[in-house]
Amino acid sequence: MNDLAVVDTGPMTIELYRSLAQIVVVGRPLDDVLNEVAGIAQASIPGSEASSITLVRADKAWTAAFSSPLALDADELQYREGYGPCMDAGRTGMPMVVTDMRTEERWPSYTPRVLKRGVLSSLSVPLPFQGVTIGALNNYSREPNAFGDDALALAEQITTYIGIAVMNADAHAEAAATSAQMRQALESRKTIDMALGILIATHHCSPEEAFALLSRTSQTHNRKLRELAKDLVEAESRSERRP
Repeated sequence: MNDLAVVDTGPMTIELYRSLAQIVVVGRPLDDVLNEVAGIAQASIPGSEASSITLVRADKAWTAAFSSPLALDADELQYREGYGPCMDAGRTGMPMVVTDMRTEERWPSYTPRVLKRGVLSSLSVPLPFQGVTIGALNNYSREPNAFGDDALALAEQITTYIGIAVMNADAHAEAAATSAQMRQALESRKTIDMALGILIATHHCSPEEAFALLSRTSQTHNRKLRELAKDLVEAESRSERRP
């Protein structure tokens, strides 16, 4: 089953359309989906000998998928420098085309290093949806002037699918985190209520007085209220189990 909507943003080869439409995303980790897309990118984009997908979150970049170690090496050289075509494409939302690394001047500390890996040209196209996670589809070649207008057009088509997959993953992660926080809050409330019940029974006080006592103890010992309540409940449980 495929839940990536087909988006019509321009001409697309039938082969590429079919390949992307057949990607199964339900029940699969995002990295698995993106690795499949990276393989399709390398096979479909004219001039590409290696493709990768860079993601950036909270200014931390990593390669989420790659079709060849050459692409991974080229990406990681940029992460070490803190800039480069793949990172700048994601940050600016603009495609970054390098026609010849031997004459490229925009990234002076990166290009000599990637040249040693044999890369002479590259194409990095940003994801069209910039949310919590940004990024780019990167393509590398050992030949100069490898990427023309056709390559750019196809890469932009593919980034649409990548962007949807990443947005879906971010939304799922956010929902899961919210659910976990709610469960923790409910559990904390339950534990605090149990601790208040113990204090009421022990000190023969009102619920308000019990809460004030628990709060003062929390402040005095510089401990979170829920942690103190948990210790109190556990101590009472151990006491009840003693013969």
